[in-house]
Amino acid sequence: MPLLVALSAGWLMLMVVVALLADVLRPHEITRMDLMARLAPMGTPGHLLGTDEIGRDVLSRLLQSIRVSLVIAFGATLLSALFGTVLGFLAAQFRGWVENVVMAMADFQAALPFMIMALSVLAFFGSSMWLLVCLMGFYGWERYARIARGLAISATAQGYAAAVIQLGATPRRLYLRHILPNVASTLIVSMTLTFPEIILMESGLSFLGLGVQPPQTSLGNMVGFGREYLTRAPHIMLAPSVIIVLTTLAISLLGDWLRDRLDPTAR
Repeated sequence: MPLLVALSAGWLMLMVVVALLADVLRPHEITRMDLMARLAPMGTPGHLLGTDEIGRDVLSRLLQSIRVSLVIAFGATLLSALFGTVLGFLAAQFRGWVENVVMAMADFQAALPFMIMALSVLAFFGSSMWLLVCLMGFYGWERYARIARGLAISATAQGYAAAVIQLGATPRRLYLRHILPNVASTLIVSMTLTFPEIILMESGLSFLGLGVQPPQTSLGNMVGFGREYLTRAPHIMLAPSVIIVLTTLAISLLGDWLRDRLDPTAR
């Protein structure tokens, strides 16, 4: 494994551990205010990464933000992959008008500016964690649908799929037990490409004030609030920005490596 890939995997494991143990690791409650220590710089005793505009500990909020952003990104990526794969398999199985409808939906989704749609939905219905996960779950599903449909059609034309059908296997068993394991590697690589995009999308929505709402916090939320104090207290915005950059970079590097390892045409 190349050094950069190993470092990327180590960083992602660290982020997962931080997300799981955020309650144990953070030194203060994320809503605890110390008005006597507003905008304290990094290295202040008791506040390793300083404080924000109302005296809340930046490190504590950063740990909680990592948890929230990763939960949204993981949940949305899995939902997008599941939704797109199911529709792709349905299109491959039934063909005809079902396939035409699925492909038309995929074309419509690809042509629609997702950020504008997300802003409209959040402005109308308000923002919540579940709504964000479900909304982000519709981002990029058309990629999985196209990939799953193409690979399923290709697999059904091969000998092993025809043999399973001749043995009397149901379509459900054919797709879940035989076709899905053979196309899973390609779908996993696609998930590593979608994951950083969803992180950046959530960060953008939170930056605009329509993502995660106070008192809860996310990486984009911290960047949004910190921009007003960029000249006086750059650490408020710097810490979450570095986490966003390093996490998306690590996932992209790991995704490229997985693509090379799992793609049989690259061997």
